[in-house]
Order: sequence, then structure tokens, then C-alpha cells
Amino acid sequence: MLAAIPDFRGRQGRSHSLAALLAAIICGLLSGARGCTEIAQWLREQEPDFWHSLGFKRRPPTTNCYRNILLKLDPRILETVLQRWAEQLMPAVPGEVRAMAIDGKTLRGTLQPHGQSIHLLSLLDHATGGVLGQLRMPSTTNEHKAAMKLLKSMTLEGRLLTGDAIFCQKEICKYVVNAGGDYLISVKDNQPELKETLESDFRSGRSPLHRAPSPAAA
Repeated sequence: MLAAIPDFRGRQGRSHSLAALLAAIICGLLSGARGCTEIAQWLREQEPDFWHSLGFKRRPPTTNCYRNILLKLDPRILETVLQRWAEQLMPAVPGEVRAMAIDGKTLRGTLQPHGQSIHLLSLLDHATGGVLGQLRMPSTTNEHKAAMKLLKSMTLEGRLLTGDAIFCQKEICKYVVNAGGDYLISVKDNQPELKETLESDFRSGRSPLHRAPSPAAA
């Protein structure tokens, strides 16, 4: 799947395949490397058979090669490929409801001088904890607005969406149902007006769960 990503490098900069370099970066990060220097060092400590399994035909490159790749790579292209890969590993099973959570998190260590930290909105598979999809939140957009864009990139049929009260929006809930999915949104005491509105719909006399008394009983 990585090989399907178009190579944006010039012909003179292709000593190694782009797919091999991306595979090395991903494996390095999964193994605990936190920078290009650590990725290069980790990979060179592996056996040549492992290099070949990633697609390298010669000794892997040094730090600068990985840095140049990451600076020029469009993250949206890589995320799309990883999302397809994750969906293949965690497919929806007919007749089985598969739950996924939507949540936003600020990445630690990303605060820059005169800037803001990176905030990601993610869809997480309940069963495995795997990331099904994510996007970087613009500083001017609320989570529930960005949620629509993220949900439209996913197959929702046969899935149950869970989230906190910020996602309790008519637009989101309606879209999930129309796409063949279900939702379970948690509303707590920190949003008293919304909670009161929801609870009132289940009180006697208003809720469809409580039948009105028959004329004979009255």
C-alpha cells in the first residue's frame, strides 16, 4: 500500500524506494524512535534480511534522507493509505456492530513559541484501540464541526459511534444514522441544560415509553 504513494522526488534522489523509506520511518516510530536520527540508527542496527524485507536493496540511508522525506511528504496522502490499511485489518462484520470512539487530544510537546499546540481529532476502534482516521484541528474550528469532515471519510454502516457531549449535535447524529450507523453520546452534569432537555423527554406524560391512560382507566 505504501508503494501506491506517488514518488515526489527527482530521479537523482531515488537511491532507495519511497515505500522502503516510509516503511522504515513507520517501523522506527513503532519501535520507540522519536526522531530522524533515532530512526536511522535503529534501522542500521537491524539485520540485512530485515532491510530487504522493507524494500531496501542496499545499506539504508542516514538521517538527512528521512528528514527530507518527511518535510516534503503530504501527510494527508500517507494518512489516507494508513486509514485504508486499518480498515482492512478491522473491517465491519455483517450483523455485528463495531464501536468506534471520536475524541480530540492535544499532542504533548508540540507547543511552539508564538504558536499553538497540535490538536488532533481521531476515530478509535474500541476493540483494538487502533486509529481508524484522524485530522489536525484548525485553530479556528470546533471539534464538532471538524467531526463531520472526519466522519465523511469513513464507512459508518454497521458501526456504533461513541463520544462526549460536544458531539451531541443534530447534524452529526443525523448523518451517522443516514449513513447506516448508530451513535451513543454521553451527556453529563457539566452540561446541565442539555442534560435537563434530554431527561425531560423520558418523563411520564412526554415519553413515548409511557402510554397515556385509556379513557376507561380515567
